[in-house]
Amino acid sequence: MESGDARDPGGDGPLASVDGAETTEQPPPEDERGVRLAELEDRWRRAAADLDNVRKRAARELALARDAERARAASVFLPVVDGLADAVAYAKRVNDPIGEGIESIREQAVAALERLGYPRIDEVGVPFDPRLHEVVSVIDRDDLEPRTVVAVTRLGFGTPDRLLRPAGVVVSATRE
Repeated sequence: MESGDARDPGGDGPLASVDGAETTEQPPPEDERGVRLAELEDRWRRAAADLDNVRKRAARELALARDAERARAASVFLPVVDGLADAVAYAKRVNDPIGEGIESIREQAVAALERLGYPRIDEVGVPFDPRLHEVVSVIDRDDLEPRTVVAVTRLGFGTPDRLLRPAGVVVSATRE
């Protein structure tokens, strides 16, 4: 095509030259059109796959951010639960009936953590699990299997794969 020719935007129509004479461009042969169509279809499929991958990654990142924020909010709430537990223990020690009301509030707080996805860890008589428990003391108990949780000194919250805080536990000693 000469430098003075104007191209038809559609690509198949007549071309007008600067001097006004019309020329026609030959359409590409069918096999070239098929190749071009295959290339465009491949690009379209790749773009659609990329978009799908971006959507999936964004959904994963959103879920991770949501879980991280939930854990942050729940961890801020842990000192409140611990403070209520201390208040209940003190009220029971001094025989104050207000302890029952405080215990009720503490249970509501624990239930709120459970609704956030962090169930309480407070089972006694189960084998020690380092994913859920933190040993605070070891005692000799011949009537129990070694490494059995004897008492829970601090509530734990979570599951092995989503642990907010391990339970502080007293375990039975291992026998040698």
